[in-house]
Amino acid sequence: MPANKNALIRYKTIDNCLRNVYRRWTLEDLVDACCDALYEYEGIRKGVSVRTVQSDIQMMRSDKLGYNAPIEVYDHKYYRYEDPDYSITNMPFSQNDYEAMQEAVDMLRQLQDFSQFTEMSDVVGRLQDKLSLAKDKRKPIIHFDSVPDLKGLKLLTPLYDYIAHKQTLRIMYQSFIATEPQEFILCPYLLKEFRNRWFLFGGKASNLLIYNLALDRIVSIEPSDKPFRENPDFDPEHFFDDVIGVSKNINSRPVEIQFWASEEQSKYIKTKPLHQSQMLVSENSEDGSCLFRIKVVVNFEMYSVFMSYGSGVKIISPRNVVKYMRDKMKETASMYEND
Repeated sequence: MPANKNALIRYKTIDNCLRNVYRRWTLEDLVDACCDALYEYEGIRKGVSVRTVQSDIQMMRSDKLGYNAPIEVYDHKYYRYEDPDYSITNMPFSQNDYEAMQEAVDMLRQLQDFSQFTEMSDVVGRLQDKLSLAKDKRKPIIHFDSVPDLKGLKLLTPLYDYIAHKQTLRIMYQSFIATEPQEFILCPYLLKEFRNRWFLFGGKASNLLIYNLALDRIVSIEPSDKPFRENPDFDPEHFFDDVIGVSKNINSRPVEIQFWASEEQSKYIKTKPLHQSQMLVSENSEDGSCLFRIKVVVNFEMYSVFMSYGSGVKIISPRNVVKYMRDKMKETASMYEND
């Protein structure tokens, strides 16, 4: 049964006492120290009995909590650690402990672009140092896609704060096809990452029309005195449930897309669905090909995903989606005809 908070405070207090080799510690001294610690940390005035501290010492000596503390009595009266370098805070990691901590550290590092997590980054760094000391340094086991010098990342911190404080913004934005920046007065709602690129979702202050702006195309941001308004139709938790990528309007409706996949591509698509709505419609026992369906909003990112499979995937319906893919594929093929 795990130790409660008060017990952990006593264990830590006893540990601190026994690590102080310049003083002799009687049982009564340890009791007094525990009483002081409980009053300081928890405001408990009741005190601690001698029997409780004796039980604590026995618990620390045992392996029930993994301490196995080498506590000894000398001169029939005083307590100390047989190993003066011992501390319950220096317990060695087990292999499972180390691997779990290392994976957690690797994942926490992915928040490094947000200054709100600066203090956490410092903690993560110290954890990494401890792990390196606890175990021979190993090569990374988990690797995340990352583009640390991506333009626009410096905007993550101010945008995070503006969203948290419901601050309307004046944003100068220049798309790839625009020759001049365009002004947006936007009520910011959400930051979203897709394929190592960050996007800001917000409602236009005048009519709450939803826009998504790529951070790497934002020229400038400053607070606006326009009142902040929520768009009641924008639910950041479920807005992306029926979409691949980030392109979607409030009124966009998902459609059913049926597509054929070769035997080779079907193996990948079965294990890594194109979308959470994906269903297997049928499977051809002769050639191993499969027919799938998904229900998503039709957008550029969806087409991009299908095109990435080349000749291994073919959209069957609806007709307008088939026509778009056919035209794009012909256009692409024509680029290679004279080579």
